[in-house]
Amino acid sequence: MGQPSTQASNAIIYLSYGAFLVFGCYIAFRLRHQSKGEYLSGNRTQTAFPLALNFIASALGSGILFSYPQLATITGVQGVVIYAITSAAPLMIFAYLGPIIRKKCPEGFVLTEWTRQRYGIVAALYLSFLTLVTMFLYMVAELSALQQIMNALTGMDGLPMVIVECAVTTIYTSLGGFKISFITDNIQGAMVVALIIIATITVGVETKIDKTLINSSGLTKPTLLGWQLLYILPVAVLTNDFFLSNFWIRTFTSKTDKDLRIGVSIAAVVTLIILTLVGATGLIATWSGAFDPNNPDQDGSVAFFYLLEQLPAWTVGIVLVMVVSLSTAAFDSFQSAMVSTASNDLFRNKLNIWWVRGGVVLIIFPVVVLALKAPSILQIYLISDLVSASTIPVLVLGLSDRFYWWRGFEVVVGGLGGIFTVFIFGTIYFGSALQGARLILLEQGLYGNDWSAFGAFVAAPIGGLLWGFGALAVRLAYQFFNAKISGHRFDAFDRPAYLDNQVEGAPEYAASDEIHSDPQNGLVTVDHKGKFF
Repeated sequence: MGQPSTQASNAIIYLSYGAFLVFGCYIAFRLRHQSKGEYLSGNRTQTAFPLALNFIASALGSGILFSYPQLATITGVQGVVIYAITSAAPLMIFAYLGPIIRKKCPEGFVLTEWTRQRYGIVAALYLSFLTLVTMFLYMVAELSALQQIMNALTGMDGLPMVIVECAVTTIYTSLGGFKISFITDNIQGAMVVALIIIATITVGVETKIDKTLINSSGLTKPTLLGWQLLYILPVAVLTNDFFLSNFWIRTFTSKTDKDLRIGVSIAAVVTLIILTLVGATGLIATWSGAFDPNNPDQDGSVAFFYLLEQLPAWTVGIVLVMVVSLSTAAFDSFQSAMVSTASNDLFRNKLNIWWVRGGVVLIIFPVVVLALKAPSILQIYLISDLVSASTIPVLVLGLSDRFYWWRGFEVVVGGLGGIFTVFIFGTIYFGSALQGARLILLEQGLYGNDWSAFGAFVAAPIGGLLWGFGALAVRLAYQFFNAKISGHRFDAFDRPAYLDNQVEGAPEYAASDEIHSDPQNGLVTVDHKGKFF
């Protein structure tokens, strides 16, 4: 491979990190007088184009260089197209649901705030826990991918790069909060797009395709797994995006609903193109002979890096800069989103922000340890995907006013029940309770030659809804008999006051007796009373 020397690799990597640190600290200095609210969010401050760059930077991470080429070597063209579309298209859910949730919860900036207002504190804490765990897993996956990539590209130990990235992003996000992440993501998003273009042209010019390998590889033909992914990936990616606070915070930053629609649409198209190009490197690596699927000593997850071995050293240098940009953009987004989510959901923004910031810094230590031991980046994503597939369907029912009788009790029971349903399915499918429990962790990933993964992603949402409606029946029965015994009227299906007593400037879920206005500053505040039971 045209691999840069150790000195050149170190220079490229650490100068890139140094540039982001200097730039981040400079912006943080400019923002030093911002309020606590501005530190945590930036509601209605951004136009379409910077919003698009942020969504692009947040949607990508260095892990795409493993997962997308790997899937291409297994499911071919079909898998590349499906994976790219199902990863990019779900971004549009923020363009559709963002205005709806902002109308219902205008003072919020994360999904969990709407959940608190709609379902009460128990359901909100349940969703907050899942959100924080999901971002924790994504941070693990990002650092795991980073250290593996650095090792593959430079031959050096990736741990020092991981530590430097953690230090750099922690410093500037601690000083500047959410806004610093937003501004740096603009730069990093633009850099990634430019570098992808350069790398694509280089691969096209320098790589020689052996046309005899195209037909013999079978990668142009549809596969069973490819058809299964038509269902699995939309469910997995779409529901999991709901757990990523970095997306929701950016959704609420849009100045107008039009800015949000345009920004997310641009991001979805650009992300689709980038992911298709990255996935196609798995096909090119196979058809150029750089990767041999029949060679047991080669792993499809590093097909992209086998391809780089045929390219000049300067190409690897470009990829190193791209990796640093991708990884830094993703990691600082998760850090700032975790701070904002924890501060808002767990402490209601009453705890000094530096205590929350310090807690997130402490969390980074186990993140690094787990990242160095993580066996599969894709498996980390799949675990959180299965949890989200169980919880999100029962959660979003509450967005419709027709389901005003839906409560937090159903959401929590349904979410947990969906996971339990996966266990039941796995136990029946494999004939073993132990294998059923392992299916929850999807230890075999998506690439097994059976229907276990497909069945798990069917069982999770359907099981969650069935358990949710079962919980509804139990709750209604309890409330009915309790009303009979106590001599009260059964009011479980009474239309809530917030649907009839809307007050201008107040969230939809506020009844008139919950609203307080301050005539001096014109602010409207609300005592939230979301119902769990």
